[in-house]
Amino acid sequence: MTKDTNNFGELGERIAARWLESHGYTVLARRWRSGHRDIDVIVERDGTVAFVEVKTRAALEFGDPVEAVHLQKQRSLVRSAREWMARHGTRAIVGYRFDVIGILLRDRKVWVRHVESAFTV
Repeated sequence: MTKDTNNFGELGERIAARWLESHGYTVLARRWRSGHRDIDVIVERDGTVAFVEVKTRAALEFGDPVEAVHLQKQRSLVRSAREWMARHGTRAIVGYRFDVIGILLRDRKVWVRHVESAFTV
């Protein structure tokens, strides 16, 4: 991954975190890492923790960014979430889910698409 690509992805993650906060979520972590495992954004609202994968695009040439979260990425996100829960506990968690946020940055405009419970375990 090039530095520009990484910076572009990080911008999308910042936008997603702000968008989630503006919709009543509390951000628990951004860019959480454990070895090679990662979760873009971890948020909580009403006792439910959402592990969020963020996909950022500048165009729709390769499809909707939300559609880019394939089965392998889903499995990786589930393993990462289990690691996060093992480290942080689950007592206060009423439930958890896996969300995907697609960010489209085009013509100085930002479009956000939030898919709650994008996939199940």
